[in-house]
Amino acid sequence: MRFEPVAPVRAYERVVEQIEQAVISGGLKPGERLPSERELMTQFGVGRSTIREALRVLQAAEMIRSRPGDPRGPEVLAASPAALHRSMHRLARADHVGLAELLQFRMILDGSAHLLAAELRTEDDLTGLDTALEAMREGVSHGYAEFSRADVAFHEVIARISRNPLLVVSEEVVRGVVLELIEDKLEHASNRTSLMRAWLAHHAEVLDAIRAADGAGAAQLAKQALYDNYAEHVPAGQRPLLAPLLRS
Repeated sequence: MRFEPVAPVRAYERVVEQIEQAVISGGLKPGERLPSERELMTQFGVGRSTIREALRVLQAAEMIRSRPGDPRGPEVLAASPAALHRSMHRLARADHVGLAELLQFRMILDGSAHLLAAELRTEDDLTGLDTALEAMREGVSHGYAEFSRADVAFHEVIARISRNPLLVVSEEVVRGVVLELIEDKLEHASNRTSLMRAWLAHHAEVLDAIRAADGAGAAQLAKQALYDNYAEHVPAGQRPLLAPLLRS
């Protein structure tokens, strides 16, 4: 019988875990205050330096806010899409996450977002997509910067139709990082106008599928377009990570 080595756990990490759990479970609600440092020291049975390190970690994670000189304990913060955005952006830019993983994740997100858009869209949503598509059409002649802004607006409308803030934030982060990694494709493309026209035609097809409530069709269009446009930048040995999503 052999046992696995265990990693040492520092006292401040246990403090963080308990406070996080209290927030997640609703025991501590946004706007409420943690006890003072002295009271936390008593309750946890640890020293001042341990409490201060735990509070520093919680503040960095944007779970609490502490103001210098405030005699009250730190304030519990509400979950924020902005905080999630920053955390996801750091993860997506990490060295161990490559373009293959990012593109795979985006194919999953885009496929789901397009399917939901086709099922949940309202007339107002369709109007928003029509407006964004028209702006893309005008952007072909006005330049890539304007075209790109309209393209982003089109995808933002699709994500918002899901009524799911997690999907909206995830889509925004992953889309941005993927574009950062392959921006040279457009910067040095000699046929930029042709590329924009092809993407415009693709978006028009997507809108037709969403308008027709064809969720499966819209999802397939989204995933195929991502593969067709970006898979060439993924090392050949990693492309099998993407192919199964084209069959689902």
